[in-house]
Amino acid sequence: MNIPFNKPYLTGKETEYIQQAVASGKISGNGIFTQKCQQFFEQHYSFRKCLMTTSCTDALEMAAILCDLHPGDEVIVPSYTFVSSALAFVRAGAKIVFADSEPQSPSLDVNQLEGLITPRTKVIVPVHYAGVACEMDSIMALAEKYHLIIVEDAAQAIDSQYKGVQLGSIGHLAAFSFHETKNIIAGEGGLLVINDEQFVRRAEIIWEKGTNRAAFFRGEVAKYNWVDIGSSFLPNELTSAFLYAQLECLDQIQQKRLALWNRYYQRLRPLEVSGLCRLPNIPSYATNNAHMFYLLLPSLEIRTALIERMRHEGIGAVSHYISLHSSPFYLADNPLCSLPNSDHFTDCLLRLPMFYELSFDDVDLIANVIADELSHHTAR
Repeated sequence: MNIPFNKPYLTGKETEYIQQAVASGKISGNGIFTQKCQQFFEQHYSFRKCLMTTSCTDALEMAAILCDLHPGDEVIVPSYTFVSSALAFVRAGAKIVFADSEPQSPSLDVNQLEGLITPRTKVIVPVHYAGVACEMDSIMALAEKYHLIIVEDAAQAIDSQYKGVQLGSIGHLAAFSFHETKNIIAGEGGLLVINDEQFVRRAEIIWEKGTNRAAFFRGEVAKYNWVDIGSSFLPNELTSAFLYAQLECLDQIQQKRLALWNRYYQRLRPLEVSGLCRLPNIPSYATNNAHMFYLLLPSLEIRTALIERMRHEGIGAVSHYISLHSSPFYLADNPLCSLPNSDHFTDCLLRLPMFYELSFDDVDLIANVIADELSHHTAR
């Protein structure tokens, strides 16, 4: 048996579109495929303005610049997330205030948020873990009450909704990822979504290395100049060409991933009923985009044993984030804070293989190995 944790899926059109991009003579970025991708997201999900980036990290760094942060300003970020969720704002000079996860899921615990807000708080970064929405009504209400900017970290949340509204369209800004581990991929790649009109013009300038080049090409100015800070955030056309082939198959990819997710749930549900593990929690207000399937094990010891058993059987299963509040970088300048739920997910969450070409037979084999190992561990 050899079942990897992830395998990038190719629709068949990627190389054809890359060849078209090369033949066009425009491969440096913001060409026809960059524009096709941006238009797809704006039309398909009704996002106000979309800008392709080289990664989700870059999209978050653009968002941090747009938030106009100054030293001492505070940004609230969940501890159980990828480092980019915090790093982008650290680079902008902000102080990170870490929030705990919910007891039942890795999502941000909105019940604790207001207690973290101070006069220095400028931004909240809700992370839609596993593509499952945070409770956005409460978050947006706090934003209005305290005049905060909401930056949705929607890296894993393509094609997922909150109360019928697309994730990434609720906050003032949002960032998506097209890393090869995501549902829709470009190898690397990202997207900045700008939902608040006040940020649109400056976002284009930051995207174009601090120049008003985009306005120049639209004929809005006679020449373009250096007018602001920025960087080289645009992806090349080859990345966008690859991504566009994926976007054309979005519905097909999502249907297969959801079928696999549901198969996992069906096969592993008896283990949850028996108290051997917990399965993902999908709140009633959220949809499931089948970005990942994970288990919550009773302890680090049991997770470690299960990972080793699955490795021995040729199955790729991995842990996920290490709580950022316990990282060496953060602790160098900050005291250790108590975030027990985040620490629990650090120790006990296990991600299972999830990719388009995974079969139901593969899922059944994985489920059988998990059931055998957990039952034997309990019997010891």
